[in-house]
Amino acid sequence: MTAPASSTTPSKVVHVYDDIEEEDNHLPNWWLATLFGAIVFAFGYWFVYEVTAAAPGPLASFRAETAEMAKRRAEAGPVTNESLLVLAKDEKTLAEGKQLFVSTCAPCHAAQGQGLVGPNLTDKFWLHGGAPVDIHKSISNGFPDKGMRPWAQVLGPGRVRSVTAFVLSIRGQNLAGRPPQGTAVE
Repeated sequence: MTAPASSTTPSKVVHVYDDIEEEDNHLPNWWLATLFGAIVFAFGYWFVYEVTAAAPGPLASFRAETAEMAKRRAEAGPVTNESLLVLAKDEKTLAEGKQLFVSTCAPCHAAQGQGLVGPNLTDKFWLHGGAPVDIHKSISNGFPDKGMRPWAQVLGPGRVRSVTAFVLSIRGQNLAGRPPQGTAVE
């Protein structure tokens, strides 16, 4: 059933179904403004974060925050292989560890860890275990009978972790220095 068109209004197509008239009305302007604004915003967002990379994207921000949380957990939690390996990937911790290594460890292990009086720390051979926890224990407790003092009381736990992280970052570089000592650790 269709409604008759009046002579004063232009003819429009009207659909009727179950006595409900459907007219072809225009969308409200506020609704159209919201739609087109969302489209412009989406294009701008895509352009800034994906094309130009002017700002870090959400995924990069998430990864940075996750790494920071893992670092905080590694610094505060118990000393484990995993926590020390997390610290070995943090640039700030490595910078502090390198500074401490040069000032306290370099007289025996050389500035780059290749060994002078003490063993070479850049190869795969270790006297007292090459696992991260073993290295941390060696730095903390030392080996007074071999001339290495315990550094835990001097440096404190946070700095010992930083030095351990630095030693973990330089192992495997195989710098020329002292000949290999100990057993090979992969």
